[in-house]
Amino acid sequence: MTGHSFEDFVVGQRFETEGLTLTESMIIDFGFSYDPQPFHVDGHAACRSPYGGLIASGFQTLALTFRLFRDTGVITGTSHGEAGADEVRWLRPVRPGDTIRVQVTVAGLLPSRKTERGTVRLGYATFNQHGEVVMSVTINHLIVRREPVESA
Repeated sequence: MTGHSFEDFVVGQRFETEGLTLTESMIIDFGFSYDPQPFHVDGHAACRSPYGGLIASGFQTLALTFRLFRDTGVITGTSHGEAGADEVRWLRPVRPGDTIRVQVTVAGLLPSRKTERGTVRLGYATFNQHGEVVMSVTINHLIVRREPVESA
């Protein structure tokens, strides 16, 4: 277990990720596999869309947001998965050549009735290279306790 245990998180604590630059081929490949709308898979059609060009699927941005946080190691070996997400907002398009990075803030802590873990509520903000928020979401992570507590 190398990541943070439930007891290591503090409300207001922040984590920053590395950046990731999306290529046109990454966007098109994801679009064809999971969200085959014209503005995700066809540059010519995308130019005629309200976005004026190719954009990443919001679901791709969400998946990469989680991956970037996972890659920090904060939840490596301590995550028991997630118990849901709230308030997903796609605020700006992500385009080929954009570099995204993520800031994650601990929004809440809830000990579980299952004594070996607790819920850590994390607020994610995904930024582009201009510092603009492109997506936000709150995810409830199930995190191992360092020392399981006795159940009542």
